[in-house]
Amino acid sequence: MVYPDRNKTTRSSIQWLALFAVLLFLLTACGDDIWNSPYPAAEAQQNIFYSAFSLRPKHLDPARSYSSNEVVFTGQIYEPPLQYHYLKRPYTLIPLTATEVPRPYFEDSQGRRLPSDAPTEQIAYSVYEIHIQPGIRYQPHPAFARDASGQALYLELTARDLAGIDQLSDFPQTGSRELVAADYVYQIKRLAHPKLHSPIYGLMAEYIVGLRDYARTLSEVVKGWKGDDQARHFLNLHDYPLAGVEVVDRYTYRIRLQGRYPQFVYWLAMPFFAPLPVEADRFYSQPGMQAKNLTLDWYPVGTGPYMLTVNNPNRKMVMMRNPHFHGESYPQEGESGDEAKGLLKDAGRPLPFIDKVIFSLEKEDIPTWNKFLQGYYDASGISSDSFDQAIQVSGQGEAGLTDAMRAKGIHLSTGVAASTYYMGFNMRDPVVGGLSEKARKLRQAISIAVDYDEFISIFLNGRGIPAQGPLPPGITGYQGGRAGVNPYVYEWVGDEKNGKLKRKSITEAKRLLAEAGYPEGRDIVTGKPLIIHLDATGGGPDDKARFDWLRKQFAKIDLQLDIRSTDYNRFQEKMLKGTAQLFQWGWNADYPDPENFFFLLYGPNAKAGKNGENAANYENPEFDRLFGQMKNMPNGPRRLKLIRQMVEIVQRDAPWIWGLHPKKFSLYHAWLHNVKPNDMANNTLKYKRIDPRLRAQKRREWNRPVIWPLVLTAVLLVLAFIPALMLYRRKLHSRGLH
Repeated sequence: MVYPDRNKTTRSSIQWLALFAVLLFLLTACGDDIWNSPYPAAEAQQNIFYSAFSLRPKHLDPARSYSSNEVVFTGQIYEPPLQYHYLKRPYTLIPLTATEVPRPYFEDSQGRRLPSDAPTEQIAYSVYEIHIQPGIRYQPHPAFARDASGQALYLELTARDLAGIDQLSDFPQTGSRELVAADYVYQIKRLAHPKLHSPIYGLMAEYIVGLRDYARTLSEVVKGWKGDDQARHFLNLHDYPLAGVEVVDRYTYRIRLQGRYPQFVYWLAMPFFAPLPVEADRFYSQPGMQAKNLTLDWYPVGTGPYMLTVNNPNRKMVMMRNPHFHGESYPQEGESGDEAKGLLKDAGRPLPFIDKVIFSLEKEDIPTWNKFLQGYYDASGISSDSFDQAIQVSGQGEAGLTDAMRAKGIHLSTGVAASTYYMGFNMRDPVVGGLSEKARKLRQAISIAVDYDEFISIFLNGRGIPAQGPLPPGITGYQGGRAGVNPYVYEWVGDEKNGKLKRKSITEAKRLLAEAGYPEGRDIVTGKPLIIHLDATGGGPDDKARFDWLRKQFAKIDLQLDIRSTDYNRFQEKMLKGTAQLFQWGWNADYPDPENFFFLLYGPNAKAGKNGENAANYENPEFDRLFGQMKNMPNGPRRLKLIRQMVEIVQRDAPWIWGLHPKKFSLYHAWLHNVKPNDMANNTLKYKRIDPRLRAQKRREWNRPVIWPLVLTAVLLVLAFIPALMLYRRKLHSRGLH
């Protein structure tokens, strides 16, 4: 019989106790370390901006990309000739790679130059000459790599050459070259490429001379490709001239448009009109590249402050500072109040401030929010789940941070979006439509009754401002304060500085309703109650509460609201046929010009019968006449006068219940600086600045390990082990094994 070695057993017990003691020591000693950080410890104090994304960007090719989750990347990488001033409002275009904001000159149908004040009907062509700054260089990229003799290294790759290449960084050599005017021309030609299907081709084909014919030419070339001659599968657009776009010299190119289109200058601030070097197009067009996701949609090529170095949409996307960035300075002026907010502290300093940007995949709002509170994301939006935790609304409806947010030094950034949400009357409807005084007063009465101030408070947590007309803040012609009041729905109480809007009384609304022929909500002729029909697309969880609220608004003036909820396709059909009576709609600005909102009320742009964007089918001859004059005029006092007249007309006619302009709320930590909402600019990351030292300090404070449960567990284990050890030793003793 083999007996246990008592000394060995004792030694083993002692070793276990020693192990617990060491564990307790380590737990205590490591109390100041961050155990839950999702990032490597080496990054703790680096100049990195951390953010999240929830949806993989589908397109990063500037000819195809148009989504908001894509411009987060394309806006930092590509550089069109123009950009928006980061701080100024109204939104103002300034040069980016161009030397100045171009002003067009005009030509008649014979190509003869016209004076700048030529009547619109004489203008056959608008010509933009764009001069770019010399010395701008592209980011490092394999497409530019050359050997000692100047031959391209990676523009004639074979399947064997691509073996072992899985991502862009696998190419051992990179190169760069200077930006030239031909690169901008090449990209404009790409808008007509038959394989790209650019979302703005249709619009641009109406204006850029020859673009539609150019698309046909390229389509014929592509159709002529035969066999396996892969070299012919690269369509070098330099070989095919485009009538309306040409290179003037190394740093100048010219764009010729049909007629007069002053809003075209805003397109020159979008990635669609950023440069694309032919080397990059040829590089990515090689056989085998697309199968490895080596495309412009995955790895853009630009001259901007950042370049995309990691594209792993299932985990993270990383942008690094472009070592060849041509340099730019932080703005030295802004709008009133910017200096007091600290937005001019970095005036004149070189951009960008941040070295690296890491976007991590987050599919749910709650993990994103928790990581923001822990300091692992530098900024955050506010979802409905986190609103009450972040925001408290005062009795006056003003939104501010909760005490918990202020205690963490978190800041709130708010800005009114260049968007409008409204309820529209079908102006072809026999009851609510038309320009008669009767119909006009009916619409005005309903506009007073539907209290959008209350709607903003109840359903949007105060995130919006009541609209006074079609133009949102930031758009030329918008007026705030007393000057911008819609006198048919509101009145201004108090002086200019301390006054406020006050919605007109229900008594006033009932008076207008009676004058319209519906005293106490009944037709004065038939005696029947007036029923208003709202067509809406239902399905959301909040619909019932909103619909109940709307019914109560109409009931305040004794009107009945019948809500006809339907699917979106059926709703669209009703709108196209002009059979809806009342509807809800909205619009986000494409560019910061009043034309982009007024055309929603332009008669020839009616939805019914013409498939335009004038969903209300509003048609006022005077408004249409002024629109025709205003839309092609440059900004200035004359145009502003027309804009004000147009606003006054639609305020009186009330084709819409002027709903609201939504507010955007976002949060950011104390270590993130130079945060200001900008609805038009998409290249704002270069202005942001991080204080990595403060961030590291706050992360340590907010993420101290809670070790007492572990310590308590360890102690309990030790205490539980001791009786067992003592019992075991007594058994050994009773057997005479001592």
